[in-house]
Amino acid sequence: MKKIRIGIIGLGSMGTGHRLALESLEDFELCALCDIDPARLEPFRERIACHSDYHALLADPTLDAVTVATPHWLHPEIAAAALDAGKHVLVEKPIGVHVLHAQTLLDAIARHPLLKCAAMFNQRKIEAHIRIKSLIDSGELGKILRVNWIITDWFRTQRYYDSGDWRASWRGEGGGVLINQCPHQLDLMQWFFGMPERVSAFLRFGKYHRIEVEDDVTAYLEYPDGMTGVFITSTGEAPGTNRLEITAERGRVVLENGTLSFLRNEIPVSRFCRESAERFAMPPPWECTIPCACSNPHMHRDILENFGKAILHNEPLTASADEGIRGLTLGNAMLLSALEEKPVTLPLDAERLAAHFEKLIASSRYRKQVIAAQDSDFSRSFSRA
Repeated sequence: MKKIRIGIIGLGSMGTGHRLALESLEDFELCALCDIDPARLEPFRERIACHSDYHALLADPTLDAVTVATPHWLHPEIAAAALDAGKHVLVEKPIGVHVLHAQTLLDAIARHPLLKCAAMFNQRKIEAHIRIKSLIDSGELGKILRVNWIITDWFRTQRYYDSGDWRASWRGEGGGVLINQCPHQLDLMQWFFGMPERVSAFLRFGKYHRIEVEDDVTAYLEYPDGMTGVFITSTGEAPGTNRLEITAERGRVVLENGTLSFLRNEIPVSRFCRESAERFAMPPPWECTIPCACSNPHMHRDILENFGKAILHNEPLTASADEGIRGLTLGNAMLLSALEEKPVTLPLDAERLAAHFEKLIASSRYRKQVIAAQDSDFSRSFSRA
């Protein structure tokens, strides 16, 4: 069987995770690495082609595919260049910092419909999330009335933010929790529930850390069918909470503390409300615990494996990169609402948001001393999923 000759662009925490996963997958042969830091390449120079310029890596005609794990501002540029060079691409989240910035990649995807372009939305590979998606799509829950997601267990220390000069600034990272940690939950929000039509959000910038970007978010979402949602996230709370609650006609679904539970109404709530002769009655419920895994230590590997199967056997991608525009739009709308202190209506005004980013970058005064990280096991970031 043909193996996919693949290269990695960016060998930081995520790129290292890609390397370890790819070396364990039979469909891939790791043939090239690229990073601007020579020290990261040194251990591999004798056995793998190493480059300091991604253009040189992409010029290798023997490479079939690349993964992109660079700082966020470079994602669309490099992924688009890889597609234009004829390579299949897997890009880390986010696909861009804002929707206009991501358009470079979307245009390249449209130019190369025969090439696979995936995004690392690995939490679609968690069984509990797959079960929730199935419950919604099958109609088992009936009409969804309200959703609440409190995801505040993305705790980060000051040392985390100090570990790279690109982190925690508008010019380097392009944002905080909404662009770094929560693209996963923003992707799941749109995957589960679709897109809202109106977003009102309140953000705090540097509330818990010496940073200039957001580390505390509360957003209220209004959907075309009347559903509402509340989304709360932070990197400054410990131990934090990860609780997804879905209220629907047929009951309430909760994912929390490693358990997916469904308190199912025997009678849909709107029907019971109309027909009950009692003043204080409630629909009788069934209490169900849905057996499923609520975490997946191999979810990055699983996305890469799916990427390989898509290239070799044309299997559907778990997360096509162009789908990333929806979660990005959702986070961007929250930021724009907070910056302008008013609700934002979708579709998002991409030009207006881009103008805000220009001002944020131009006025960015944040400087910090980079302190080398003492730990490199990024998998601990997901240990509480």
